[in-house]
Amino acid sequence: MKKLIHQFIKAPLLITILALISMGAGCNSQRSKKSSQQQAASKPELQTPDFNADSAYHYIEKQVAFGPRVPNTPAHEACARWLEAKMDSLGADVIVQEGKVTAFDNSTLRIKNIIAQYQPEKNNRILLFVHWDTRPFADYDPDPAMRNKPIDGANDGGSGVGVLIEIARHLKDHPTYPGIDIIFFDAEDYGTPNHLDVPYKEDTWCLGSQYWGKNPHKKRYYARYGILLDMVGAEGARFYQEQASLSMAPDLVDHIWNTAASIGYGSFFVFQKGGYITDDHIYVNKHTGIPAANIIQYDPSTRTSFGSYWHTHDDTMENIDRQTLKAVGQTVLEVIYKNRY
Repeated sequence: MKKLIHQFIKAPLLITILALISMGAGCNSQRSKKSSQQQAASKPELQTPDFNADSAYHYIEKQVAFGPRVPNTPAHEACARWLEAKMDSLGADVIVQEGKVTAFDNSTLRIKNIIAQYQPEKNNRILLFVHWDTRPFADYDPDPAMRNKPIDGANDGGSGVGVLIEIARHLKDHPTYPGIDIIFFDAEDYGTPNHLDVPYKEDTWCLGSQYWGKNPHKKRYYARYGILLDMVGAEGARFYQEQASLSMAPDLVDHIWNTAASIGYGSFFVFQKGGYITDDHIYVNKHTGIPAANIIQYDPSTRTSFGSYWHTHDDTMENIDRQTLKAVGQTVLEVIYKNRY
């Protein structure tokens, strides 16, 4: 009978009814949004833990001590085991995603993406990620005879991992309101080398994040946003606003940079555009839709824009600075602990 009744409703009356329904739906939506904001506001503000730069420095030293963490090498395997055990000891629910990817030279790389979940039962999530592998070449080393040898990667690889392990140290006993996922992506730095006479191939960088993006550790995985750390430990490093991040997550970039300024690290986080960097955040966003911001060193005064030691054998512990680690680590902690939604 209801279907028949609808046939006899006159048009003006029908329009009025639909308008009332629409108004009611709009009011309900506004009430729901307001209720969500009120609930978030009613939650007490969490105390942000103190980021220990000495601890982060130690975690970088530990990685470098294994040697270059290049896929298919014993040092890579040993470091993977350490990372898994370390995150487990820090209270994370750890998943090691193993896979095979094809490098620029068609060789097969055995990779391990190490995923550490905090409060995995929560749907509201934040993703923090880095790459943990190191470059198998020293493309820009001043000594041509050294360019085919792998680098230590203290800053490029090690620094971001060290910062995230130190952040993880607080998450078990001092949980955030959102659930946190920390992912150490593999094979980010195995892209086509610049010093060899080989054709450039697209998508040969960030192989681990590409693999994970197509095969996430949870079906239809999603986080509200992601923060990528890359080369975040060098003395004198400055972090400009990376342009791909500005394109996909402008509000997040502003929030991170404003947070840094508000807690005294504005000299590290520069309110100017940096480069457009092909990095793990590109593929995370491409395959999952998660908006992400890349905190990455940028130096417009050098020919590579990444520091004179980038992709050379000078990327060692001598370049790692505790003040830089502190600035980045404390900023990221402040962002995730002050998030009450």
